[in-house]
Amino acid sequence: MTPKDRKYTKDHEWALLDGNKVRVGLTDHAQKQLGDIVFVEIPEPGSKVAKGDQLATVESVKAVGEVLAPVSGEITEVNDALEGTPDLINKSPFEDGWVAAIQAEDPSELEDLMDADAYEKLIEEG
Repeated sequence: MTPKDRKYTKDHEWALLDGNKVRVGLTDHAQKQLGDIVFVEIPEPGSKVAKGDQLATVESVKAVGEVLAPVSGEITEVNDALEGTPDLINKSPFEDGWVAAIQAEDPSELEDLMDADAYEKLIEEG
């Protein structure tokens, strides 16, 4: 089930707003498409990203994928646990498998993203 408390991109990232901080990760659909994740290249805290920029790289046994920033801002936190256990994205994509948190310059950028119902419809339509 797709959590209703966050927004979603057409590229299968989720964004959870907490104040002006946006926690970002890959959706359950994305991790299923990638398969067993074996490596995650996470960004450096303090670095800046623009909406749509590459935030992280995820490697699985099947493919290499990118995690794109859903908002512009400064990366304030990264999930260091992914360095030792990248498969957290497979096991818990919406909780323990988050990738990074961004201090959003303009949280209204999230308004361009889909809610859970629209995202589920996107997946169903393929």
